[in-house]
Amino acid sequence: MLSRLVFGLGAVLAGLATLAQAECTREGLLAAANSYLAAQTSGKTDGLALSATNFTYQQNNKKADIKTGLLSQALTIDLNRTAADTVECASYTMFISSTGSKPYVAATQIRHADGDTATIAMIDTVVATTGDLFFNAKQTLSYVQKENWGALDEAQRANRTELKRVGDAYLDMWTDAKAADSIPWGTDCERVEGSMLTKPCGGALPHGGSAKTNGNRRYVIDEVAGSVDVLCSFDSLGPWPDSHEIRLEGGKVKYVHTVTVMT
Repeated sequence: MLSRLVFGLGAVLAGLATLAQAECTREGLLAAANSYLAAQTSGKTDGLALSATNFTYQQNNKKADIKTGLLSQALTIDLNRTAADTVECASYTMFISSTGSKPYVAATQIRHADGDTATIAMIDTVVATTGDLFFNAKQTLSYVQKENWGALDEAQRANRTELKRVGDAYLDMWTDAKAADSIPWGTDCERVEGSMLTKPCGGALPHGGSAKTNGNRRYVIDEVAGSVDVLCSFDSLGPWPDSHEIRLEGGKVKYVHTVTVMT
């Protein structure tokens, strides 16, 4: 009898755990990302619902103190965009701040534990500024603000597996001679690396040559937006903290954005 009760209790708890994980919603992820943007605008982190027991702040691939990191600076944000990953309960936010005394382009993943979007477990950000790879915030802004990253019709969406495959293949181009040819490039694709624009995307690509894999990959995949963002260490050329974000429309690459820190 006791064993049956224990088994029954375990099943109930497992069901509750599954239910809690399922509570991670797109709306909750976007709300948390908006609170992050509000904190960056004010330079104050008081309004962030950070986990009291298990919070990590990481900036440019290193653990740091949130009180002295980029969030301690009040910035004017010219443009921002957020993707939501309800499977991993994470979001990706890109913002451009080009008008202050020091310009920035930031690529930030926010993660939540146990499906609880009301509490932030990790803020993981790659922050580029003057001196970083092809950095010119105003030029980047002029390209990005013309793009359309709105929700795709279901027929135009790639599935999660394909989005991750393309993100990985892109980062593998520096070590795998065949990776570039495995990517479904769109004929009208635009690639913005820092502030360097390449059209179409499929031109002037690496085909192996490095022995060092781009590692430490962290993913946010949003099927609704057709996007995958990968934060990583760009070890093939660096090691440099890096973000690569890719959008697929109708199965073809439409946009590629990179943020790479060299300083």
